[in-house]
Amino acid sequence: MSDLHAWLSRQHHGLRTYQILQQKLATLSGDEPEQRALCRLLTYLVGSYIEAFDEEPLPVAVADRAFQRLLDLVASLDFRASPQHRLADLNRVAASDLWH
Repeated sequence: MSDLHAWLSRQHHGLRTYQILQQKLATLSGDEPEQRALCRLLTYLVGSYIEAFDEEPLPVAVADRAFQRLLDLVASLDFRASPQHRLADLNRVAASDLWH
């Protein structure tokens, strides 16, 4: 999962990137069972963003801010951290949204 931020930082902030990210997270969830909860929370976060703005025009500034929030969130995750730090990461992701 550590290369997730690198991949994401090279993508456009469009809807297709979020859909591909959901697919990547589903694969990672199966490949890295110790990251399953984090993958599912990120999938939910991305999915709720997709549902909120699917088929609606979205101002570029809003899309840019949401994508930057996602980049910052993924960059802040420490996949090799202690269980306490990982729990804090899980709680932070669970409390996040991309559009506010």
